[in-house]
Amino acid sequence: MEPLDINLSGLSRVLVPIDFSDAAFAAQTAALTWVGDPSHLHILHVLPPLSPGEPGITWQTVNTASRQQHVEQSFRDRFSSKPYEKVQFTVLIGTPSIEIIRYAKEQHISLIVIPSHGRTGMGRLMLGSVAERVVRRSPCPVLVLRR
Repeated sequence: MEPLDINLSGLSRVLVPIDFSDAAFAAQTAALTWVGDPSHLHILHVLPPLSPGEPGITWQTVNTASRQQHVEQSFRDRFSSKPYEKVQFTVLIGTPSIEIIRYAKEQHISLIVIPSHGRTGMGRLMLGSVAERVVRRSPCPVLVLRR
C-alpha cells in the first residue's frame, strides 16, 4: 500500500474495521498516523456467530465472551505500544457490514477507513464485498484503501 499524505486531525471519531489481515493492519496504522490523537481511533473486529452444533458450544468450552476476550488479547499482544493504549478496540458478533454500519451510527463516527482486498470475479461473487456494502450503507464518509 502506497503512503498517502492525508490529515484527519479535524475528525474526532475514525473507525477502522479489521479482519486481522495485512491490509487491515496497514489501514489501521495509516489511520492512526492521520488522526494524530489515538483516542479518536476506533478499531472494530466482527466475529461470526457460532452455530449451536459447534464442538466448543456443545462441550461448553467456547462462548461469546471467551471469543471476544481472545480476540481482544490477540490485538493487545500484537499492538502493545503506547499509542495503542488509547485506541478504542471493540469486538462484536454478527455480519461484518451490518455491525460496522451499526457501530458507526451508535458511536457517531466521522469517517470509516476500510481496506479492500481487491477480489474480483468469482471470489468477489462468492464472498461478497464488505467494503462495498459499507460504502453503500454508511452514515458517514468512507475511505476505501485498495491494495
